[in-house]
Amino acid sequence: MPPRRLLMSKRAMKRQLREGSFDAGQFEADDKIRRLPVDRGWSPLAHHNDDRDQAYLKTIKAKSIGQQQLIKAIDEKNLVLALGPAGTGKTYLAIAKAVEALESGRVGRIVLSRPAVEAGESIGFLPGEMEDKLAPYLRPLYDALSDRLSMKRVRALMAEGAIEIAPVGFMRGRTLNNAFVVIDEAQNCTYVQIKMLLTRLGWHSTMVVTGDPNQSDLLPELSGLGPVAEKLEAVGNIAVVRLADRDIVRHPLVAEMLGVL
Repeated sequence: MPPRRLLMSKRAMKRQLREGSFDAGQFEADDKIRRLPVDRGWSPLAHHNDDRDQAYLKTIKAKSIGQQQLIKAIDEKNLVLALGPAGTGKTYLAIAKAVEALESGRVGRIVLSRPAVEAGESIGFLPGEMEDKLAPYLRPLYDALSDRLSMKRVRALMAEGAIEIAPVGFMRGRTLNNAFVVIDEAQNCTYVQIKMLLTRLGWHSTMVVTGDPNQSDLLPELSGLGPVAEKLEAVGNIAVVRLADRDIVRHPLVAEMLGVL
C-alpha cells in the first residue's frame, strides 16, 4: 500500500499550506524533482548546441557591387583593407574567405583579432580572470565562425591551433606565416597599432583589415584606420575597398538610420 503521505487529500494540503507545516520528507519519494543547472559564467563556446544538424553554406555570394569588389580583392591580394559602415558584411566575408582558405588547404591556420577597447565601460570592472574579461569583445568573431562551421568543428580546430582568436595586444612580436589573418574593428586601433599589425604579415599569408572610420570608440585624432588606408591606396599590391550605405545587407532601417545619424 502506498505511503499515507502520498494520498494526502486536497483539504489536508491546503491546511498544511495555511499553517506552514510542510514536512520536507514527504517529497523524498517524488522522483520528478530535478536540480536546475547552475550557470557558472559565459563562454563564447558554451552556448552553442553541438548536436544541431545545420547545413552550413559552402559558397559565398556577394549581395552588392561593393561586396563583389571585396571578394575579388581578397582573392587577388595578400593585404586588403575593407572600410565601410555597419552591416555591409565586412567581417562576415573576411571570415568566410578565411574558412574557405583553411578548408581548401591554401593556408594552415586562421588568426582572428580585434581590439579590446572600452566603449564607455572599463574592462577592469568586468568579473572573472583576463580570459573572461576579453570574451565579450571577441564574441562577434565566434558568431561569424559559427555561421560557417559547426561549433564542434570550431572547438576541434582551436584545440589543434588551426584557429586562433586573440586581442590586438597579443599580436606584438609575432610573424604570421601560412595564415589567413583577419583584423576586425580596426577603427579602434591607433596608427601605431595598425602599423604593428600590418607588419605581422608573413610568407604565404593573407590579411584582411576591416573597420568603419566613422564609428570609432577612440578620439577622432587617435584612430589610425583612415590615415593608414589613405596612404596604402597608393600601393599597387594592396587593395583598399570602400563599402557604402548601398552595400548594407542588414535590415533596411540600418541604412536609413546611418543616413541621418
